[in-house]
Amino acid sequence: MVNLIGTYECKADVKGRLMLPSPLKKQLSSILQDGFVLKRSVFQPCLELYPMKEWNDMMAKVNKLNRFVKKNNDFIRRFTAGVKVVELDVSGRMLIPKDLHLFSGISKEVVLSSSVNIIEIWDKDKYEKAIDDAAIDFADLAEDVMGNVNDNDHELS
Repeated sequence: MVNLIGTYECKADVKGRLMLPSPLKKQLSSILQDGFVLKRSVFQPCLELYPMKEWNDMMAKVNKLNRFVKKNNDFIRRFTAGVKVVELDVSGRMLIPKDLHLFSGISKEVVLSSSVNIIEIWDKDKYEKAIDDAAIDFADLAEDVMGNVNDNDHELS
């Protein structure tokens, strides 16, 4: 599993290409040749960039769903809507397809934010708004999500 670190700002060119920042490229260097999957985020107006291995692991989980349950089939269709395989070109740029570009509202200013094993790709203004909105209730969210985690290996509680 890849554990990515960092938030980086970059610019998209007029063709919708963006240069992957060198600190991210270094973190991904061992898997760059495998390619990536780019998709719409489920909860936010951003894109999610999955290294191919992470995508395949996610698809293994999704593939366990019973497709004879309508809710599961609907989920699979929506989760994979607009999914694209992307690669970096020789200059280290990635092309964001037009449909995903429109979904995310990405303008010239872009933020790439690590989210454990994937990278979120945001329009800078939307990212800053999402972070500002989340800051208001982050303490409550942190308590709800992590407050009951008890890691016996490290005696956290």
